[in-house]
Amino acid sequence: MREHHVTNLAVFFLLLTAANGGEGNGDKGADFTGEDAKLSGIIIPGFASTQLRAWSILDCPYSPLDFNPLDLVWLDTTKLLSAMNCWLKCMLLDPYNQTDHPECRSRPDSGLSAITELDPGYITGPLSSVWKEWVKWCIEFGIEPNSIIAVPYDWRLSPSKLEERDLYFHKLKLTFETALKLRGGPSIVFAHSMGNNVFRYFLEWLKLEIAPKMYIKWLDEHIHAYFAVGAPLLGAIETVKATLFGFTSGLPVSEGTARLMFNSFGSSLWMMPFSEHCRTDNVYWKHFSDGSRKHHYAYHCDEHEFQTNYSGWPTNIINIEIPSAREDEAYPSFIEVAQANMSGMECGFPTHLSFSAREVSDGTFFKSITDYDPDTQRLLYQLEESYHGDPVLNPLTPWDRPPLKNIFCIYGIDSKTEVGYYFAPSGKPYPDNWIITDIIYEIEGSLYSRSGNLVEGNPGAASGDGTVPYHSLSWCKNWLGPKVNITRAPQSEHDGSDVQVHLNVEHEHEMDIIPNMTRSARVKYITYYEDSESLPGKRTAVWELDKANHRNIVRSPVLMRELWLEMWHDIHPDKKYKFVTKGKRGPLRDEDCYWDYGKARCAWPEHCEYRYVFGDVHLGQSCRLKNSSADLLLHYV
Repeated sequence: MREHHVTNLAVFFLLLTAANGGEGNGDKGADFTGEDAKLSGIIIPGFASTQLRAWSILDCPYSPLDFNPLDLVWLDTTKLLSAMNCWLKCMLLDPYNQTDHPECRSRPDSGLSAITELDPGYITGPLSSVWKEWVKWCIEFGIEPNSIIAVPYDWRLSPSKLEERDLYFHKLKLTFETALKLRGGPSIVFAHSMGNNVFRYFLEWLKLEIAPKMYIKWLDEHIHAYFAVGAPLLGAIETVKATLFGFTSGLPVSEGTARLMFNSFGSSLWMMPFSEHCRTDNVYWKHFSDGSRKHHYAYHCDEHEFQTNYSGWPTNIINIEIPSAREDEAYPSFIEVAQANMSGMECGFPTHLSFSAREVSDGTFFKSITDYDPDTQRLLYQLEESYHGDPVLNPLTPWDRPPLKNIFCIYGIDSKTEVGYYFAPSGKPYPDNWIITDIIYEIEGSLYSRSGNLVEGNPGAASGDGTVPYHSLSWCKNWLGPKVNITRAPQSEHDGSDVQVHLNVEHEHEMDIIPNMTRSARVKYITYYEDSESLPGKRTAVWELDKANHRNIVRSPVLMRELWLEMWHDIHPDKKYKFVTKGKRGPLRDEDCYWDYGKARCAWPEHCEYRYVFGDVHLGQSCRLKNSSADLLLHYV
């Protein structure tokens, strides 16, 4: 589940710092004053979205390419193709203690360069681009370099190992405090996918690091807003596939090699799906007791877990065939099976087992296949050691709303998303000992098998973003209060005539909000759920973007526009509303203007005009804004 596309977005909302006196491009910035104009942006990338560099000298036999200190490991496709075994030595970790291979160590790079392009190069650079285009965007708007702060991490490690080996969360705390001193204002946190899990763990870790009475004060002083994009709040189903079968993410490796590598990482269980009805004991209080409570990680499920099917998910996560005839080997030969059938005809048939999200996260599933998969011992050890027994937080429990002033939960919907798998033994040795016989997808509120047959289950009102199911993405709707304002607007530019608004919609806790609004099959919408009244002094918003893909959502110019408008609105001293108005969406940059061939003029003539500049190769390039962006932004206060 590689997310090297996933962290581009946060740079965009750092454009608000251009408001600091209109420095940089004065024609595009706005003239703001006050503390809010000094916001910084802190970017927490997702899984596999940070460069890893070698910290060893490794001689690769039979290859002219060796690994020297600071050479790229993740991702150097040249060495991956020519020296696979060497490359794996630098990538794999010990499955139990998470130490490096004796011959090669890798560490995350630092700064923006670590997340700009994973594999720089004339051909590979654009294919692995993460932040590059957005840095250009920031420069265009005159953003100061010290207002953008990347906090890369070793995405292979479990949360406790991040702190134990790299002091990552100590460094992250210092980053927030340094940004406050440097810029004079709080920071905006942007996290994508697993980066949200990292930020959640940081907030829990912080409770134990500072005095309890100072916790909320520290958050208010250092964090202005939190943007959770594509957050797997209840886990991601593809993690199961990567664990049992392998997920290559487009790399030129086999599924078996991908599985071997993924399962060596302590982070492989961090995004496992789990039930919304089960929690663990509050480990926070363990630190104030005598330490005698050894079973603080025990799951406690409410009655809903056993009254509803599939732990609240659309279907069972795993359906698997377990061989019923077994002697010394996990997968008996054809002759052994035939002999078993002679003594008892029913003994040769495999046993079909199904497992819910709770049974995956509490280890029941892995215990059930211990005799048939050598990797389950490692998985169970990591599950108990790094997750259930974590001294700060068991991440495999539902999220509560973080105690932050402003939270924006953003994700894509209505894409074909995997929600369940059927596995069967392949007859091959590990790591190729399982095959996927069928996949269950959610598609716009229905469940289908890979062959296209309709499947029974509990589908949600919509489907997910192509990677994370809707059930997990939309959990943040529970952070909204009892009265929610809902707005649905087209993603593209519009004049406001086609915007639908429902005010003070009733919302029951742990119940999805399904707006009674019309849709056009030809239009992609953004649906905004906004609440600023339920919690005094705090705002919560959920944005659902039609057809926005999990890995590419941060490349969406529509989402960047919305983030920019929301942050620009926040720092404006004369804002009239809690959230930015949705009444209209006109062009904000020259790139938003285009040629209307039907009317033989530039579209949006009130904002755009034809102005040829030497080098334009088509009419659309010659359509440019009449006025500056600062003038246009006044419509959105």
